[in-house]
Amino acid sequence: MSGFAGDLYGGITAAVVALPLALAFGVASGVGPIAGLYGAIAVGFFAAVFGGTSSQVSGPTGPMTVVMAAIVAQHADSLPEAFAIVILGGLIQIGFGVLKLGRFVSYTPYSVVSGFMSGIGIIIILIQTLPLFGLAVVPDGPLGAIRAWGRIPFAFNLDAMAIAGVSLAIMIFWPERVRAFLPSPLAALIVGTVLGALVFPNAPVIGSIPTGLPNFMLPAISPGELANIVQPAFILALLGSIDSLLTSLVADSITRTRHNSDRELIGQGIGNMVAGLIGGLPGAGATMRTVVNVRAGGRTPLSGALHAVILLGLVLGLGPLAEHIPHAVLAGVLVKVGWDIIDWGYLKRAHRAPRDKVIVMFVTLGITVFVDLVTAVAVGLILAGFATARWMQDQELEGVTAVALSNSEGVLNDEERAALKELDGRIGIIVLRGVFSYASARELVQRAGAETAGHEAMIFDFSTAAHIDTSAALAIEELIETAQSETKGCLVAGLSGQAEETLRALGVLDVMPPEHIVSTRLKAIRQAGALL
Repeated sequence: MSGFAGDLYGGITAAVVALPLALAFGVASGVGPIAGLYGAIAVGFFAAVFGGTSSQVSGPTGPMTVVMAAIVAQHADSLPEAFAIVILGGLIQIGFGVLKLGRFVSYTPYSVVSGFMSGIGIIIILIQTLPLFGLAVVPDGPLGAIRAWGRIPFAFNLDAMAIAGVSLAIMIFWPERVRAFLPSPLAALIVGTVLGALVFPNAPVIGSIPTGLPNFMLPAISPGELANIVQPAFILALLGSIDSLLTSLVADSITRTRHNSDRELIGQGIGNMVAGLIGGLPGAGATMRTVVNVRAGGRTPLSGALHAVILLGLVLGLGPLAEHIPHAVLAGVLVKVGWDIIDWGYLKRAHRAPRDKVIVMFVTLGITVFVDLVTAVAVGLILAGFATARWMQDQELEGVTAVALSNSEGVLNDEERAALKELDGRIGIIVLRGVFSYASARELVQRAGAETAGHEAMIFDFSTAAHIDTSAALAIEELIETAQSETKGCLVAGLSGQAEETLRALGVLDVMPPEHIVSTRLKAIRQAGALL
């Protein structure tokens, strides 16, 4: 489904899914359920209108709620001060976007994104296992749900199980041709609610929904208190940015589109500033709600804005329409959503994928499920960096060639071979080709340094070196110093461009006589012969 109809269904479905989550997050934060709804409305609307991810739905999320709960606990005697932190956090997010820092998150390796996505899917399924059997969701996320499984045989609700089963069956088996005008999540919602009202009345329902317009929480912060709110505001902004942009990557992977990271941060910042002003929870791009929106047909910012408007309508008095929705209906919908979020395509290829990438994916997945999302991403990025560095080392060291004899094919031209033949192996040449970075610096010293032994002079040829970073430059300095101390002479040939700029800027060439820095390899061979 596409166009306005898709955005309409996407917005409605996302709102229905967001409603119980917003209420729950509001309670968990310590501010109250209405704060969760206000946050979902403010962040959901303004992030959709001003953000850079067309299909993203934003609102309170688990990680943001945890941080907000800590802020509320520290500022329990002054809620305006707590919401001032939310406002400042939003302002910092806008600063991130203006400074164009968002693009760096788009460099996240696919193995990390895959582990994060699959972890989110598993979390959704684990958390919804309790509502599937008619039990209330417990705190402590998936671990809390697993610990509560022991209660299921003694407290299950048959009415809820029946509704959840029907809801899940509709999500799985709903005919494709019918989805065009009635998406399966909305069908499950309607059928499940009717069954709850007429056939299975004992299934737990959403219940009373708070209503009413918010009051403005105008911050009154003195200069002396400013230092106390900057740190939590920065943490809130950083967490919200990471959470949102990772969800943007998930949305991109599903819709085959590309988001604008910097604009997304600005939109999220505006939404969080408004949320703080009306006493709402801070929010971020919500993976589950975004996927629900996309699966239902939402493709433009209109769906995210509609989701917020629908929640606003519930707050302003339409709550009774949603009060009778059974939790089991949402559980059935979300279990299928969680299953779809899991990156089955990558998992099926895991046995053929590079082992280090697979390890990164599974570690990220495990930490996402059993620790928290931010730690998972941080650890995943670090491990992915190590894996990438190892690959870079292998690739870069392929550009190191040692030449000592005149019959080396593919490296020397005829004139160079003739000049080297006269020296009969007394000169060693290290040809450095391509890019050299921190990844290969240590191994470069060992591999190239070993070639110094047995030669009376050494030449380091940079004619085909494209890029040298600081670590590699310092490694080259060590090579030059070793060659100078162990041979009768050391020359550098063919330096130009960025490689030369880096070596000269760091003073690597200062240890060499200027006449030992020559323009071509042939000149270096002849000059080395003269030294001998």
